[in-house]
Amino acid sequence: MGPALPSKLPNVGTTIFTVMSTLAAESGALNLSQGFPDFSAPQRLFDLVAGHMAAGRNQYGPMAGAAPLREAIAEKVLALYGARYAVESEITVTAGATQAIFTAIAACVRPGDEVIVFAPVYDSYVPGIELNGGKAVYSTMRYPDYRPDWDEVRALISPRTRMIIINSPHNPSGAVWSADDLQRLSDVVRDTDIIIVSDEVYEHVVFAEGNRRHASVSAHAQLRERSFVVSSFGKTYHITGWKIAYCLAPAALMAEFRKAHQFVVFAVNHPTQLALAEFMRERPGFAGELAAFYQHKRDFFRERLAGGRFELLPCAGTYFQLARYSAISSEPDTAFVRRLTLEHGVAAIPVSVFYPDAEDRNVIRFCFAKNEDTLAAAARRLVLV
Repeated sequence: MGPALPSKLPNVGTTIFTVMSTLAAESGALNLSQGFPDFSAPQRLFDLVAGHMAAGRNQYGPMAGAAPLREAIAEKVLALYGARYAVESEITVTAGATQAIFTAIAACVRPGDEVIVFAPVYDSYVPGIELNGGKAVYSTMRYPDYRPDWDEVRALISPRTRMIIINSPHNPSGAVWSADDLQRLSDVVRDTDIIIVSDEVYEHVVFAEGNRRHASVSAHAQLRERSFVVSSFGKTYHITGWKIAYCLAPAALMAEFRKAHQFVVFAVNHPTQLALAEFMRERPGFAGELAAFYQHKRDFFRERLAGGRFELLPCAGTYFQLARYSAISSEPDTAFVRRLTLEHGVAAIPVSVFYPDAEDRNVIRFCFAKNEDTLAAAARRLVLV
């Protein structure tokens, strides 16, 4: 018999994204559960990677990331948000956004520290907090528009609060925070030592109704000085499987981040970094086209569900659409998505899994980052449910 090993994550099982994608594959269902596209990035990006591999750039890159890519990131952030980050000391390329967020937590959170998160909360945040000895403290965003309650956040802050993790555009809800939300956050943390981690992986997927724009922490001077800002090449360039992202932070915070980063992953795939740097310079408008690209897919999907019984909730950003199914069934959402997959051939994600108490409002999440043929086929099945 092997050694007894008390779990550091006793309440954590296999992630719901793996569970539902596996069930979709086994049953032949259309997979609108896990958030990845079923279409390809531009061929030019693949050609650039192949060129750098053929040229022999296959060994370790710099720990902080390839210089051309960090330079391209700095130029992008300056152009979009007017924020200057030093290439050498304030930008680090990471093996995906999840690694960046985990590393920021590992660098800052100590046993006994508290970290405020917003429910429904993306599933990687709390395990990262707990693995580093911290405690997650939950602020619940208001259904059905999923707005933060800043009075509640202020009340949750204690002498043990080390960090607040925010996420906009928000997964799973599709809500987008405003510049006013960031100002309210800034007011809450003023005169404290609280660190912010801002998960902005869907920064380029904010839909244009009402002149809505992404409010980045990078563009807020007071928040920027205490924040790690995380974005994702995977989400922007349709390459989620490459697991490549980046983190921005002022030099003092980034120095601590890199202390952990070098022992978590050390360096990120080198030829893909160099290819992304070239592609960003060749196609500077690519990211700017993303919102319209996904808004078309959102509208295409919503229009084809209009004849069914799902109640579609607002979607201001990301590539996720929430839908309430109370007119169809009173089943728990975990049971409903399983039946939806097995009996109707469409896989989705139950939103209750993003709450600490498994709050169930009969809401599920669909991913519309799919080809229109896939979305149309899924909608034909869903309107019959």
